[in-house]
Amino acid sequence: MHAEKISEIVAHFIGLFGAATDEARMRSNYLDGARPREADPSLSQDEVSSPAFASNLQLKDYDPGVDYRSVSYDINYGDPRHFGGVFEETLKKLAEIASRDLSAPHFGANVYLPGEKEEELEVFQGPGSVISHVAQANMLIDDDHLNMTGDQPELRDTSFVTHRLMEFSEKADASTPFSSYDRVDTQEGLRAIADDIHEFIQAARESGATTMESGEPQIIVLPDNQIDGVSTYTYVNGQLVEDAPSIDDFMPDRGIATPPAEPEKSDVPVEQDGGSGNSLDVAAGANVLVNVVEITETAIISPVTAVMGNYHQIDAISQFYVYSDRDEIASVFNHDDSATTVANNIAIFERSTYVDGKPDTAEPAAETIFPTAWRVSVIEGDVSFVNWIEQYHFISDNDTMTVTTTGSEATVLTGGNAAVNLASFLGIGIQYDLIIVGGDILDMNVISQIALLYDNDWVRAEDGAPGATVQSGNNLIWNLASIHNVGANDRFEAMPDYVVQTQKAIEDRDAAMPSGLSHDGNFEGYIGLNVLYITGNLYDVNIIKQVSILGDSDDVTQAVSNILEHNQGADIKIDTGSNAVVNIAQITDYDSFGQTTYLAGQLYSDAILIQGGLVEHDTSQPQPNSDHLANEVIAFLGEDEPLGGSEDAVINAGHDLSWTLAQPADVMQTVVA
Repeated sequence: MHAEKISEIVAHFIGLFGAATDEARMRSNYLDGARPREADPSLSQDEVSSPAFASNLQLKDYDPGVDYRSVSYDINYGDPRHFGGVFEETLKKLAEIASRDLSAPHFGANVYLPGEKEEELEVFQGPGSVISHVAQANMLIDDDHLNMTGDQPELRDTSFVTHRLMEFSEKADASTPFSSYDRVDTQEGLRAIADDIHEFIQAARESGATTMESGEPQIIVLPDNQIDGVSTYTYVNGQLVEDAPSIDDFMPDRGIATPPAEPEKSDVPVEQDGGSGNSLDVAAGANVLVNVVEITETAIISPVTAVMGNYHQIDAISQFYVYSDRDEIASVFNHDDSATTVANNIAIFERSTYVDGKPDTAEPAAETIFPTAWRVSVIEGDVSFVNWIEQYHFISDNDTMTVTTTGSEATVLTGGNAAVNLASFLGIGIQYDLIIVGGDILDMNVISQIALLYDNDWVRAEDGAPGATVQSGNNLIWNLASIHNVGANDRFEAMPDYVVQTQKAIEDRDAAMPSGLSHDGNFEGYIGLNVLYITGNLYDVNIIKQVSILGDSDDVTQAVSNILEHNQGADIKIDTGSNAVVNIAQITDYDSFGQTTYLAGQLYSDAILIQGGLVEHDTSQPQPNSDHLANEVIAFLGEDEPLGGSEDAVINAGHDLSWTLAQPADVMQTVVA
């Protein structure tokens, strides 16, 4: 039956092939114009078949009751274990692993299970270093000259402001030792900075100098018991407080320099006060300088870390401000001196433990599970996670104005500048169950903040000028630094022997996981381990430097209006202060996601705070009016004819936005050189 079936298939194929060949031949002949050839005359219908012809096939009548039965095929491809057996065994292993709820990121295709014999441990490449250097700088020159009387404005030399700010800067640099560090991109440079801070802290600890005398900064070396466990310590101007103040409670009212806000929806008509009709509102200050940095660093995520060398942890904050706010206000004015300059250095040291936020609703396992497999990644050499961010502001807003009433509502804004630097970094590392560092770990967080303000103003009036309300203070200096470490400082334990054996097994490429590691209590419930081995050192460094400098020395003279009726019942407000110099920096550093760090070497934990401030009352400054022409480019504003009684005047030389332009942003300064 088998042979007949094959013969039938072959015959059928030959028949189809012959038919297709004849069809193609006929088509070819027709295309050539030839007629079909006649049949071969050698074959005669009357020719009798040869008597030697014989056949063993029996001719039977048609039987409609015969059922068709397919032919069975028995094909042997060899041992079936080599094909289906491996797949079935793989399914069984996968089902066993899946039943133990093993998280997907832990293992790839290469997982070593017990009982398997591997000649060499296959290792994978670990993550590389991440180093970022960011520098943001703003410089804005907005020294305006305005005379509303139409006369030629008297030129004023304001170079003394720059000189005073330079002196302030030198004093601040001498009081903030961490501000002198320059950006480095080598491990040797980072170690040099760490050693320098460590020596400084040791010297401060031995001297015990923690009081502020004669403007010297207050140095506070935090003892070990303050940074152990879970805690938060907040210092404001050298004093330990429970809660940090909010900047919203101290931010000055900028008056007409406040950016417009969306009006609130109301179903009733809004009544507007038309005012007296004869008012003058002058804002020569109201500048805002803001540096904001936020760093969240996870580096490499791991609940258990083993360090074969030393662990050096440094948290350092230095804050210093210098300001001068001595104003000369004519006695004819109503001087609002209730709001003085507020300067705050705020430092926060916080330590907490990682909480995943998941409710603990799992039922206890029937049997204790420990890891039976591992996956190993190796990094040859050192690994660095470095964020170095520097932010600088220099704003000069020294205005000289002669203002007068116009008989209508008039506003004059020559300040109101805003300079903002924003930097944010979010580093999310790769998750491992165990990290082994063959060398040392340097975990360093440093914040340095300097804020300088020179706001000595002069406001005077000509004889016969109407009275006015003068606001010359209400400035804010705000240095806020926060270092938040995640991972309790009491998590360090002695190095167990099986971790040393694990390091040797990885170096020898031994695929068998040490039995001691597989029974570590930190890994209870794990079916397998994802291990990272760094042969060198690990550097986790975050350094922030912020410097904000503002010179806002204004000279405002109120003149008598040429139109007598404009001087009667006038409502005049003059504001030469209301500046804000703000530095805000926050570092959140995830040191550990668990409760254990094995350490074979020494632990160095240093935390220091330096806070200081200097209030400078400048009594040797030159007279504000001088015939000497300043070196800066000078702009002359408001040389038109005096306004009529029915016109509203709006002179806005402020709202200059300096983001990353190291050049004057006031376009009017190019009018006259």
